[in-house]
Amino acid sequence: MHYFIGDLQGCCDALDHLLAKIGFSPSRDHLHVLGDLVNRGPASLATLQRLRGLGGAATCLLGNHDLHLLAVATGGQRPHRNDTLDDILASPDRPALLDWLRHGKLADMAQGWLLVHAGVVPQWTAAQTLALAAEVQAVLQGPQHGEFLAQMYGNTPAQWDEGLQGPDRWRVIVNALTRLRFCDAQGRMEFETKEGLGATPAGFTPWFDAPGRRTAQDTVAFGHWSTLGWLGRADLLSLDSGCVWGGCLSALRLEPGKQSGVLRHTLLQVDCQQAQQPGG
Repeated sequence: MHYFIGDLQGCCDALDHLLAKIGFSPSRDHLHVLGDLVNRGPASLATLQRLRGLGGAATCLLGNHDLHLLAVATGGQRPHRNDTLDDILASPDRPALLDWLRHGKLADMAQGWLLVHAGVVPQWTAAQTLALAAEVQAVLQGPQHGEFLAQMYGNTPAQWDEGLQGPDRWRVIVNALTRLRFCDAQGRMEFETKEGLGATPAGFTPWFDAPGRRTAQDTVAFGHWSTLGWLGRADLLSLDSGCVWGGCLSALRLEPGKQSGVLRHTLLQVDCQQAQQPGG
């Protein structure tokens, strides 16, 4: 069976409880974790060790918190006051874990679903999304990754343009795939609003409702948006149910095949007791 799992953010106990609940077997099953593996939760090191130990039975996307860890580790970003990354940074396993993380994906296709951490701008097709993600993945896996991570942060350019090159191009790709919640029909991204649909800023829509979205005919699964929470449609899955903020950890088990265009799936959740306040 294939399972899509929402944001972990260092909640390793919740992950273990979820794997026990679903009866996960690495020889039979496959996890697709939708990014934000670490940070804000109590056990970021254990979470990375657990996922890396699953080998080929787990495919993990990179979220904004995972990229933040890489940037802090290479000196390209200062730690935040609420970070919980010290256990990784001080671990003897640090080199191996960071190298494994750098080889994660920013987008993937699994069982006919396009998987991203945050969103997709309306101008991109699914194929283009995967190709652009691969561009940044190649940079992260290359010898100049530290230089890029130091230039990765910022809200500009605010929208995609095919003519973008170098760090500006890669920054837009990263922002769309790991930070996006709201955009307009032209793909201009808005990053200030972190609340749910009731707080949609004027002139913008949730990225998945953007007019003319070229992935509208595709099935897309994502995390990142804890204030949106679980959303299950035949063409769209939102799986960040706020585990680290005291919510639950969600997994979606995909049943073999589709019938009459209706997704066959089972939602499985476990509670996660944390004392954090919602954030990005």
